[in-house]
Amino acid sequence: MSITIPILAQEPDFIVVDKPAGLDFHSQDCTAGLVQLVRAQTGLTELYAVHRLDKLTSGLLLLARSSAAASALGELFSQHQIRKYYLAISAHKPSKKQGKVRGGIEKGRGGSYRLVREGGQLAITQFFSYGLGEGLRLFALKPLTGRTHQLRVTLKSLGSPILGDSRYGGGDSDRGYLHAYELVFSLHEHTYHYQCPPSSGTAFLTTACSAQLASLGSLDALPWPAA
Repeated sequence: MSITIPILAQEPDFIVVDKPAGLDFHSQDCTAGLVQLVRAQTGLTELYAVHRLDKLTSGLLLLARSSAAASALGELFSQHQIRKYYLAISAHKPSKKQGKVRGGIEKGRGGSYRLVREGGQLAITQFFSYGLGEGLRLFALKPLTGRTHQLRVTLKSLGSPILGDSRYGGGDSDRGYLHAYELVFSLHEHTYHYQCPPSSGTAFLTTACSAQLASLGSLDALPWPAA
């Protein structure tokens, strides 16, 4: 069965796609990954990855259309000049409703990662959480660093593993409830702002979740503390 990747924007330097949940970023075991699928779908053979999303994560992803654009966007990411915002849902109430989680990310067992007080790679995440009813909570997440499994490990550390993220204690569900929702950045003196609501997942598509997202508007406008 072929997969159609939603193309949200095509700019001279990059394209923006909505990655489906459950799709590998790179091709695996003769199965086409996201980049290969987008190349085949658009006919753009020269596409460069400048960031990535886990298999379980859906949402906004940039692909550069030239090596020069990849270099420019890569520099923006390395200097934390691209503001990224995510949504997550958990079936567990967090230890605090909003705040910042700071710690080190280091490898654990079996391909998992863990948050430690000392050592590891520094990871910082800011968050707000909102009740959705029926025991579910929606999280608005702003990672200030980009470590492997950062958001998944962060929510586990709050006692709120991501719904459907069985690796980190979130149990089974129809999908892993982590979604790249919003991107804001400037390139060549032009500001780009993309927002992409989740298109799959029963819990993401409830009336309560849709109403909460509508009331929040742009996550970039929330009262995040200074980095």
